[in-house]
Amino acid sequence: MKKIPELKQRFQQLIATPSISALDDKWDQSNLPVIELLHGWFSQLGFQCEVLPLPDQPGKANLLARIGPNLPGGLLLAGHTDTVPFDEGRWSRDPFTLEEKDNRWYGLGTCDMKGFFALVLEAAVSVDLSKLTRPLYILATADEETTMAGAKAFAAGAGISPDYALIGEPTGLKPVHMHKGHAALGIRVTGRSGHSSDPDKGLNAIEVMNLVISQLIQLKQTLAQSFRQEEFSVPYPTLNLGHIHGGDAVNRICGCCSLNLDLRPLPGMSLEQLELLLSQALKPVTDRYPGAVSLSHLYPGSEAFAYRGEDTLLKLAGQLCGEEARAVNYATEAPYINQLGCQTLVLGPGSIEQAHQPDEYLSMEYLTSTPRLLGHFINKFCLSGE
Repeated sequence: MKKIPELKQRFQQLIATPSISALDDKWDQSNLPVIELLHGWFSQLGFQCEVLPLPDQPGKANLLARIGPNLPGGLLLAGHTDTVPFDEGRWSRDPFTLEEKDNRWYGLGTCDMKGFFALVLEAAVSVDLSKLTRPLYILATADEETTMAGAKAFAAGAGISPDYALIGEPTGLKPVHMHKGHAALGIRVTGRSGHSSDPDKGLNAIEVMNLVISQLIQLKQTLAQSFRQEEFSVPYPTLNLGHIHGGDAVNRICGCCSLNLDLRPLPGMSLEQLELLLSQALKPVTDRYPGAVSLSHLYPGSEAFAYRGEDTLLKLAGQLCGEEARAVNYATEAPYINQLGCQTLVLGPGSIEQAHQPDEYLSMEYLTSTPRLLGHFINKFCLSGE
């Protein structure tokens, strides 16, 4: 049987295979070349691999690799194959060439998170896969960095029922059992343009948006006062006003003004609930100016996540990592993997501080610690019959 490439070669090939996902078509790319690489490597180790195209999204697919007996239970190791776009002006090196320097491996996706799959393969090589008593699954998804369409599609029709799941996002190999959700929304005010010399003949959208912003600031304060979970470093839902644009000339009444904002709910708060609070906050303005204010989604949101089920995985992760599970403010695919009914944690190599940053890197200490840690989980949940 043909041997899979050595660890560094795997990293080099993954990093050299662009798989950017973006809402802007100028940046957005297929992830199929990365799926093909992983399909080949896992197949060489004896995994049965299935490519799962995303509905209505040409060039996008998930990969499910499985090995072991055809039984329920087992362990799922999951991650995403896409990366964010890169800022050419801020990278000091080629983002698609793996570079080793100062005990770090640099490249787009080393940390977040194509490198995780190379390390999963390293863990799999260390285990006698012929002796598995429960199945081991590997899931590689598409478009996590934008819509999470890959994880959502997989959860909707997975057909597998693992008992445990680890999502290898960069957490410094410290378990994460809770994170916030994320919604990106746009508010548009449509007024009536006209000559600035006679303001009463128009409706200034900027002035209406000023009332909208006042309501949003009140909502921001209400969220901070009414909802709290002290496990988070920012222990309340956040609302950020991120972008505003309106008007075209100083001597015209502004006919249109738009505002984009970001909402991050706590676990236990659905995106639907949060959007209802937003609509209620805007009601005084929408009542005063019927039809002038509209709300839209900039892209599909992602729900908050909280660990559920028995604490078997939670306890083992704490013992193996020497760290209590913690809460984080960013979002992952965990709420969708959770829908499989398994105990789910986010746990992977590298620092979240490197994710989405120029000169992204993975410290080389993770090249040995990560496969060793993953091997412990595989042995516990797929070999011991737990």
